[in-house]
Amino acid sequence: MLLCNLPFAALSRRLPRARFIAITYRFFIINLLLFALMLRLGTHAQAVWIGRAFFVWVSVFNLFVVSVFWALIVDIFTGEQGKRLFGLMAAGATLGAIVGSSVTAVLAHAVGPVGLLTISAGLLEVAVLCVRRLSRLPGRLPDRPGAAKLIGGTVLAGITRTFRSPYLGNICAYMLLFSITSTTLYFQQAAVVHRAFAHEAARVTFFATLDLAVNVLTLLAQVLLTGRVVRRFGLALTLAIIPALSAAGFTVLAVSPTVAVLIVFAVLRRAGNFAIARPTREILFTALSREDKYKAKSFIDTVVYRAGDQIGAWAYAGFEAIGLSGSGIALVAVPLSLLWLGNSFWLGLRQERMSETE
Repeated sequence: MLLCNLPFAALSRRLPRARFIAITYRFFIINLLLFALMLRLGTHAQAVWIGRAFFVWVSVFNLFVVSVFWALIVDIFTGEQGKRLFGLMAAGATLGAIVGSSVTAVLAHAVGPVGLLTISAGLLEVAVLCVRRLSRLPGRLPDRPGAAKLIGGTVLAGITRTFRSPYLGNICAYMLLFSITSTTLYFQQAAVVHRAFAHEAARVTFFATLDLAVNVLTLLAQVLLTGRVVRRFGLALTLAIIPALSAAGFTVLAVSPTVAVLIVFAVLRRAGNFAIARPTREILFTALSREDKYKAKSFIDTVVYRAGDQIGAWAYAGFEAIGLSGSGIALVAVPLSLLWLGNSFWLGLRQERMSETE
């Protein structure tokens, strides 16, 4: 993540946003095509190592390209527009997840991994065309910077400005607490499912069904609820919904670590994150300077997020090493969720005050 952030920051300070975003996306397109070529020409033994490298690469890619997309969106639209529109925009990601998994299932045997990677590269090029059209929008929106205006600043500004700003520092805390509790729930989920289902096929079916339920619920909420909830309850209360749900969910999971509790908690939290927390979190960045929207946001969305993953994984392993049970670890996640709740409420109030003074 760090290796990707610094070149991106260097590009963003010297080029108009349509160009540096296009270069970033096309860098990943070239990566996809190189992986396709290596899989086509490599031996079976080499394919194993190519697959491992690809797994690590995807872990970087899937966060980075989404972060770049949202950086563009928060640069174009205001906070008030975001309250109305960001949920609907996030529905595009949910539709993409549903269509992408369906296309993969249908074409996997016909075109294989090489064909799927080539198709993915083509779809990313379509995204580049969308970036060009989106970059022209600010000319029709009041008080939004033009597409040709350079961001400037320094390469390390995303890191230094993040740790100097109380607001950005609290967004970091939000991301860390979200990621740590997500990793904790992931390991809790794996442990409960392992105990409940003896056969691998049953586990695969369970997770596939869980993902389907999450995607369907997320899409319905994004289209029908997100905008209404944010406008009705305000940013602070909306941001606090998922941390409050997490505190309650981990409490119940600690008392009753059953598959039924896990299903309800996991589906509601994941759907709530994609439908409510994610688009609402993006509104936080609309009140920032352009440099922070691209550089600091990229650093937080990628490096800080993955740091939270790693901290959560290490902590879970440490708790298990000292003999703490799954229920005990779930109880540890409760105060973290409450801390996240307070952090979310503060951020929401602060963003609304910052927006009023713009």
